[in-house]
Amino acid sequence: MILPRGKKSVGCKWAFTVKYKADDTIERYKARLVAKGFTQTYDIDYTKTFAPVAKLNTIRVLLSLATNLDWPLHQFDIKNAFLNGELEEEVFMTLHQGFVKRKKKPGYAN
Repeated sequence: MILPRGKKSVGCKWAFTVKYKADDTIERYKARLVAKGFTQTYDIDYTKTFAPVAKLNTIRVLLSLATNLDWPLHQFDIKNAFLNGELEEEVFMTLHQGFVKRKKKPGYAN
């Protein structure tokens, strides 16, 4: 694929992980294709970054309210909060080094 004029592509790499059960036996193997975002330049490839964080004072106020008003408290962690985020910019990613384009096999819809 040829990039549009004035556009840069972001590289990528595979990240492999082995997930274990509590008894140290292998549960599953995971593989993710990760974009190398560190190659981007601020104000050229992107204009803002955002990570949702809470200030300690906000957490203290919420805990105080929950305690004084007998509110139930629940804690959870969202591991894939940005997985389905909407992008406003076009992002071009180069194919991984080991990618090989294969010829179409007759009878298969490739």
